[in-house]
Amino acid sequence: MCALFLFLGLSACSANEHELTLTSDTGAHHFQIEIADDDSERAKGLMYRTELGPDAGMLFDFYEERPVSFWMRNTLIPLDMIFVKANGRIVNIHVNAKPHDPTPIPSAAPVRFVFEIAGGRAAQIGLKAGDMMTHSRVTTTP
Repeated sequence: MCALFLFLGLSACSANEHELTLTSDTGAHHFQIEIADDDSERAKGLMYRTELGPDAGMLFDFYEERPVSFWMRNTLIPLDMIFVKANGRIVNIHVNAKPHDPTPIPSAAPVRFVFEIAGGRAAQIGLKAGDMMTHSRVTTTP
């Protein structure tokens, strides 16, 4: 019975891992996500994708707060890049990053996460710096 409980508990945790919420003045907006949390996954990111649904995205986890920079090389679709502190507070948003553009897109401050969503989606949901991201990896310390 304990083994079954443990198995079910782990299954519930992993399912929750692929759900993320962005909260803005317009309410809570839920996303189904993929996670990039090692060097090879972060390097590939959303390259070569031809579409990304309005409620889909990729969460990049760097495990600690640090300055980060992204580019759009080999990325075929416009993306919004949301730079987020370890506590879930959004630091800045780069809206509609241009496909194939190798120009670096830096975080405005050290961040733990970058959440990429379809280009223009952040504006649609009224997202701005200071809003919050909720996910099982987000810490609750300020």
